[in-house]
Amino acid sequence: MGNLMKKIIPYNPDLVPFAKKLRNNMTMGEIALWRELKNKKLGVRFSRQIPLDNYIVDFYCKELQLAIEVDGSVHFLEGHPEKDTIRQNRLEYLGIYFIRFSDLDTKNNLNWVLEEIKKMILFLKPTPNPSQEGKN
Repeated sequence: MGNLMKKIIPYNPDLVPFAKKLRNNMTMGEIALWRELKNKKLGVRFSRQIPLDNYIVDFYCKELQLAIEVDGSVHFLEGHPEKDTIRQNRLEYLGIYFIRFSDLDTKNNLNWVLEEIKKMILFLKPTPNPSQEGKN
């Protein structure tokens, strides 16, 4: 997979004010997770409530094209899982990797959530070319 050209994912600019509103209304689980993601604590930069295409993802690492979703109880209501699937399929089609957690998990099993995210980061992070190492 050639990671030299980062794909720019276009987004609907009308979503920007809505994304800002979401940033001010984060759930307890999102707040707990954001504390652990911000300031490159996991080695990569994450942003929160980022518009991609016609959607807004909770957390996004542009470098790895990795979206993290925290699903609150609304995601389990009728019709919502289907919408989530359509949205995830669309964003994956655009080259975005997805990892989802429930709001409950981010509150109650934060260490497990962070371990899962770290695994995904390791999986996606481009490894240095071995032939380049040790040639200073």
